[in-house]
Amino acid sequence: MIRRSVLAVVCLLAAALARADAIDQLHRFLESTRTLRADFTQTVVGRSGRQPQISSGVMMFSRPGKFRWQIEKPYSQLLVGDGEKVWIHDPDLRQVTVKQAGAALGGTPASLLAGDTVIEKNFTLREAGERDGLEWIEAIPKAQDSGFDRVRIGFAGGELRAMELLDSLGQNTSLRFAHIERNPRLAPSLFRFIPPANADVIGE
Repeated sequence: MIRRSVLAVVCLLAAALARADAIDQLHRFLESTRTLRADFTQTVVGRSGRQPQISSGVMMFSRPGKFRWQIEKPYSQLLVGDGEKVWIHDPDLRQVTVKQAGAALGGTPASLLAGDTVIEKNFTLREAGERDGLEWIEAIPKAQDSGFDRVRIGFAGGELRAMELLDSLGQNTSLRFAHIERNPRLAPSLFRFIPPANADVIGE
């Protein structure tokens, strides 16, 4: 399901600096990047491998803990993390789901890349070699209830290029990033959300 994968992703952000191993690149990224903007294409494939679901849009983040994930095609959906809560707005359903950020993010990829720099407290990291011209990191959540078995992050030429998520139900989510901007000026209003008057609000 795309909706479930989107939160996981919110954040799927990264760039690398010098030619170093992938884990070192990730640490340097976290230390040097405060904001990021990128276009994304997301492909979700279920356990059966049939009928992949494809979506695209724009993602932004402002560390620590703030992000904006806007799906534009094939339908509109918005996720906003304001540092305290995570808001998921589905205009077609006229529905907003809200969760406390700590409970919603936990050991997800969002906390890995948009959270603080001490990522090893939530993930076990290891080098995952080269594939498809990319250098890969594999991050395994330490929390049993994160919903994900592993997350892979791919770098090339000092830029984040790809991310892959394998969830506990056997669903694979593949993300490809383009037009990445590191440390752009992002208006604080991008990371605030006020539910529309005609929307049902579900959650906390």
